[in-house]
Amino acid sequence: MGRRVVGLFAPLLAAAALVPVVPAAADQPGPPAVAAALIASARPADDGTRMTKAVPNLDRFIDLTVHSAAMDTDITVKILRASDTSTPAPTLYLLNGSSGGDGDSGGGWTDQTDMVGFFADKQVNVVVPIGGRGSYFTDWRTADPVLGRPLWTTFLTEELPPVIDSALHTDGTAAIAGVSMSGTSVFQLAMAAPGLYKAIGSYSGCVETSNPQGQAMVGAVVGRWSGDPVNMWGPPGDPTWAAMDPYLHADRLRGTAIYVSSGTGWPGPLDTMDGPGIGGDPVKLIAQMLSGALLETVTDTCTHALQGRFAALQIPATFRFRPTGTHSWGYWQQDLHDSWPMFADALGVDGS
Repeated sequence: MGRRVVGLFAPLLAAAALVPVVPAAADQPGPPAVAAALIASARPADDGTRMTKAVPNLDRFIDLTVHSAAMDTDITVKILRASDTSTPAPTLYLLNGSSGGDGDSGGGWTDQTDMVGFFADKQVNVVVPIGGRGSYFTDWRTADPVLGRPLWTTFLTEELPPVIDSALHTDGTAAIAGVSMSGTSVFQLAMAAPGLYKAIGSYSGCVETSNPQGQAMVGAVVGRWSGDPVNMWGPPGDPTWAAMDPYLHADRLRGTAIYVSSGTGWPGPLDTMDGPGIGGDPVKLIAQMLSGALLETVTDTCTHALQGRFAALQIPATFRFRPTGTHSWGYWQQDLHDSWPMFADALGVDGS
C-alpha cells in the first residue's frame, strides 16, 4: 500500500526543493586576506580539480570557485569556516534540493535558512556546493541535451574533499546532509565512498529508486528540469537503478550515524503568512499548503518504509516524524538544528 501511495503522488516530487553577521575578531586577518590565504593553501585534487577564486562575504563566510576537472566546469562552493580557524576542524557538507541552490529556482541553505548564524559559533566547517539541479548529485551515464553530463558523485567524493581539506586545514573528517532530492543523494554518496562521511542527515527525502514508483518519482524530479533520466541511470529496469537504491543496499550504511526526518503534510506552525519563505505572500502560502503538503505526504511514507528496513536489518538510526509540516525550508532548518547534536557527536566537536 505504501508504495502505491508513493506512486500516486510521484509526479508532485518534481516541485520539491523549491543572518546575523559575526564580526571578525580584532586579532584575526580580514576577509580579503583570508580569501587570499585559502587560494594559496588549496591543493589541486589528483585529477587537476582546483580552487580558482575566493570571494569573501561576511567574515568567515566565503564564496569559492572550484574548477571540476571531471565536468570541465567552474562550480560555486559557499563555505563558512569553523569558529576557531587556528585549529583543524571537521567539515559538514550541505546539499541543496532539486534546484541546486539557485536562488531564482527555489534557493537553498544559504538564503532560505539561518545556516550562517546557526553555525557561527560552532567548530565545524560548513560547505555548500551550488548547482546540480535535477541531477540527483550522481554520475550520469551519458550527456543530456539540457543538463549536460553531471558527474557530481565524482566531484563530491573525489575532487572537492582534498581541495577543501587543504584550503581549510580540516581534521579530515566529514559528514553530509541533504533535503528532498538530495535527501536521497546523501545515502548514495555514502554508498559510493565508504568511510568518507561519519554521519548522514536526510530531511524529507525518498530513498527507493528501483521499483516502478521510485523510478516514476526520479523521472518526475529530473524531468522538472527538462532532463532525461535515461541519460542518468539508463532505461527503467536497468540494473543501475537497483545499484543506486539505498533501500536495497541499506546494510552498506551500517556504522554511519544517521538522522532521517519527515512531516506528515498537514499544515504546521511554519505554514503561515509570516512563516519562513512566505513573506506575507498568499500565493506562496497556497503553493506550500498544496504541493508542499502532498510532497511531504510522499516523503513521510518513504521515511516510514526506510525506518522499517533499518529495523529489520538492525541498523541504528534516528528517525524523527513530525506530526505536521509541509515540504519546505522552514522545517528543514529545524531538522538541521535538531540533528546537529548527532553530527557533532560523530565529528567529535561540541554539540551545543
